[in-house]
Amino acid sequence: MSTDQNYAPNDLESLWMPFTANRQFKKNPKMLVEAEGMHYITHDNRRILDGTSGLWCVNAGHRRQPIIDAVKKQVEKLDYAPGFQIGHPTSFEFASRLTSMIEGFDHVFFTNSGSEAVDTALKIALAYQRSIGQGTRTRLIGRERGYHGVGFGGISVGGIVGNRKQFGTLLTGVDHISHTHNLEQNAFSRGQPEWGAHLADDLEKIVALHDASTIAAVIVEPMAGSTGVLIPPKGYLKRLRDICTKHGILLIFDEVITGFGRLGASFASEYFGVKPDLFTTAKGITNATVPMGAVFARDGIYDAFMDAPDNTIELFHGYTYSGHPLACAAGLATLDIYRDEGLFERAAELAPYFEDAVHSLSDVDHVIDIRNLGMVTGIELEGIPDKPTARAMDAFNKCYDKGLLVRTTGDIIAMSPPLIVEKEQIDFMIDTVRDTLKTVH
Repeated sequence: MSTDQNYAPNDLESLWMPFTANRQFKKNPKMLVEAEGMHYITHDNRRILDGTSGLWCVNAGHRRQPIIDAVKKQVEKLDYAPGFQIGHPTSFEFASRLTSMIEGFDHVFFTNSGSEAVDTALKIALAYQRSIGQGTRTRLIGRERGYHGVGFGGISVGGIVGNRKQFGTLLTGVDHISHTHNLEQNAFSRGQPEWGAHLADDLEKIVALHDASTIAAVIVEPMAGSTGVLIPPKGYLKRLRDICTKHGILLIFDEVITGFGRLGASFASEYFGVKPDLFTTAKGITNATVPMGAVFARDGIYDAFMDAPDNTIELFHGYTYSGHPLACAAGLATLDIYRDEGLFERAAELAPYFEDAVHSLSDVDHVIDIRNLGMVTGIELEGIPDKPTARAMDAFNKCYDKGLLVRTTGDIIAMSPPLIVEKEQIDFMIDTVRDTLKTVH
């Protein structure tokens, strides 16, 4: 197949596309063939401003030369090394750099995606409870509307019905606390809503139902992204932390989206000042150049596994590509860019401008809520009766035609631009959405 950017492939049938209406796409494909900085370039040579950092993952912008150079250098030296009973220096260097980013977390376990990171965190939580003599703690608690990837563990603790309904009964011993979304109380809040901290008390009801001695861990997104940008009410996460601590339950944050500067801090746990026991990452860890994920474990969790006899594997878990040399090289170069360009601090400085910009859409037709935190926003549209998602999908297509890539989930438009975004590009994003919403029905 030609790699010329003007070449549009004419045989699309072999690929079963993920999370895509395949039949509709293949009738009118949207093909991206190149990217640089803030923009994609399409097969017909149009520039599309990336308003979503790819899939919440290209935090430093596209095709960054230091990352390209690092990956090239690594593949020329060591393309692959197994991670079972043997190692390579780059993985240890990268792990050390990551744990130095946040206080109180002394180990990381490498995976290849956010979905794998979630399943890994759940397994570590179960195994940890067994290691400290709490083997009856086998239940896992998620949250309604939560998104934790697409592994069986992730969709079991997740709470998005479309991700669950086709796949049977999933894992047993899983329950869910209520979500925090409430339009009546919190519509058009700027940043964290004032109302809703008490919703964390739903966990106490779960404890009363099952007894704490059966519950291993609770997993939540500190800011729920893929379900439509749900912002935690003030005090909510701290309340969850206190309840988990009270009952000996591990708290897991899914930071696949919020990690690496998205909220203007290294991680959401730092931003909110609430420390989980484990947290998952992926996406921005390598600026999406090479797939990778990681689970961070607080001080003491790793040590609980180390009482095993000599030469015994302490945790029977891992992946062929855990700590892949190319991913580690990409990750190290990515961390250098974040540090050298001050991108996390830049996101924090831009966040108020972004907030004002997105809330200027509050009086636009069809908009029933706007939510924002850091460099993320969700614009909720009034749905069309009997046509769920239709209005947002119409907006998605029209924004694309106007040169802007947004995300939709249900009837919500989400935007999360790369952290290199300029103010005039934010203005373009907002103006494009405003003009688009004037034309949707």
